[in-house]
Amino acid sequence: MKALKYITIALGLLVCVSTSAAKKAKKNKKVAEVAKVDTVSMDVFSYAYGIAQTNGLMNYLVQRLGVDTAYVSYFLSGFDDPSIDEQTKQMKAYTAGKDIRQQVENQIIAQVNRQINDSIDLLNKERFIQGFRDAIAGNASFTSDSAQALASKQLDYYNSVKMEAKYGKNRIEGEEFLKANAKKDSVVTTKSGLQYKILTAGTGAVPTATQKVKVNYEGRLIDGTVFDSSYKRNQPATFACNQVIKGWTEALTMMPVGSKWQLFIPQELAYGAREAGKIPPFSMLIFDVELIEIVE
Repeated sequence: MKALKYITIALGLLVCVSTSAAKKAKKNKKVAEVAKVDTVSMDVFSYAYGIAQTNGLMNYLVQRLGVDTAYVSYFLSGFDDPSIDEQTKQMKAYTAGKDIRQQVENQIIAQVNRQINDSIDLLNKERFIQGFRDAIAGNASFTSDSAQALASKQLDYYNSVKMEAKYGKNRIEGEEFLKANAKKDSVVTTKSGLQYKILTAGTGAVPTATQKVKVNYEGRLIDGTVFDSSYKRNQPATFACNQVIKGWTEALTMMPVGSKWQLFIPQELAYGAREAGKIPPFSMLIFDVELIEIVE
């Protein structure tokens, strides 16, 4: 701002001097020239800006594209002549093959091993790579669809084995609990294995599977851990009877409005091998359920 102020003052003085000189000698009128901003040519600017835009490029080439700095001249050759001739096409395919091989060995195989087992690498790396290569070459022993179906079925099996090893104790504890609970006089066991105890006997209508109901409830695990409660939220839940786990659907379609039951739901009528929020796989669940009304 100070420089601008000085320039403005200087220009003002020039105007004054020129006006005074004009009065004294009109024939020798002089025109003041405005000083130009000090700058560079467009050629110099363009070159400098080109240099500025390469900031961080070398790190990108090395870290993201895996370019060896010893071969930067090859990068420049492609940069100077981006047209793709046969040799360039071959090199691009070769480079892509190397990149994919690294991804297969360092990422894909590791991911599959984690799906199969959390701690032991069981996948046959050589056979995996051979199958991968044969599929690309077009001489694989399986069609793509049959290979996908086989792999998916086997992964499901491996997952069930892994889940059983990790969470099987939950299933066993649930089965033992239900076996002992069934001997209590107040507990009713249905054909499906669902158990319930009537805490309050309602006298209202019994909902059908497709009807919506409003309920209050609290759910907990065998160890007493509460994983969900409409009471704590101070907000009853509304849903169709067939939009919940099987154990709930069965119970709700037997409960008259106004009832409060305690449900003991086997894991196969709950979430089974799935993990649902705070509920571990194979967990037997205990619910206190109060059927408030059928929502029309």
